[in-house]
Amino acid sequence: MKKTTTLLILAVTLLLSSCSSVPITGRKQLNLVSDETVLQSSLASYNSFMTSAKQSNQISTDKTKSAQVVRVGQKIAAATEAYLRATGMESEIKNFAWEFNLVKSNEMNAWCMPGGKIVVYEGIMKIVSSDDDLAVVLGHEVAHAVAKHANERMSQQVAAQAGAQVLAGVLSGQSYQTQAMAQQVYGLGAQYGVMQPFSRKHESEADKMGLVLMTIAGYNPQNAITFWQKMNANSQTRIPEFMSSHPSHETRINDLTKWVPEVKKQYGK
Repeated sequence: MKKTTTLLILAVTLLLSSCSSVPITGRKQLNLVSDETVLQSSLASYNSFMTSAKQSNQISTDKTKSAQVVRVGQKIAAATEAYLRATGMESEIKNFAWEFNLVKSNEMNAWCMPGGKIVVYEGIMKIVSSDDDLAVVLGHEVAHAVAKHANERMSQQVAAQAGAQVLAGVLSGQSYQTQAMAQQVYGLGAQYGVMQPFSRKHESEADKMGLVLMTIAGYNPQNAITFWQKMNANSQTRIPEFMSSHPSHETRINDLTKWVPEVKKQYGK
């Protein structure tokens, strides 16, 4: 029991001393993993992906759309750096080396690695009808990097593992069946009670931050609503929101409808 108590005290102390704030939203977040660790890991993954994409001829040959991705991406990146400078967070800019790529895939998706390495799939470009639409996508992805959501997700995993160790210590005198059942329940609780909601929180936060960044860059945030309406119309997968790492399209549209007027008022030119 003494060892368990010590582990618990250490875990609580570590959690309390490892909080930071997300730009724009100001939300407090857990950050147990250094920027250097996350950036090194993500850069290795990104380089591996791009090498494989080049070797398999998956880099898009559509010069017009590729140029559009770069053009809009660079404007979003410039707006992001301008915001960081204006709000006293200029030191964060060193963490970004922006790259924007379009790859061949029918998947309606895009992603951003920490450090600003962004990949857009051709599939999502099918519903992008303007630079404003694309700014919705790229603003959202850049926001994930700026908010350090990858750091936070890794930190949650570290905290969850620590929690499992504490639970194992508490139950050390119980039967194997009791320990196994408790760990299974803990695992489900961590997944659906913490990990998934936090992931949905990250997605919603990136939606709101993306609105701000695209507005600062000179794009129309109103397009975020119509873009997600198009995403909703083209969606083929429906799973319960509590089991999903993303908010439902309906939730996103409702949130964006609420946020757009205040973002326009505060950040519009």
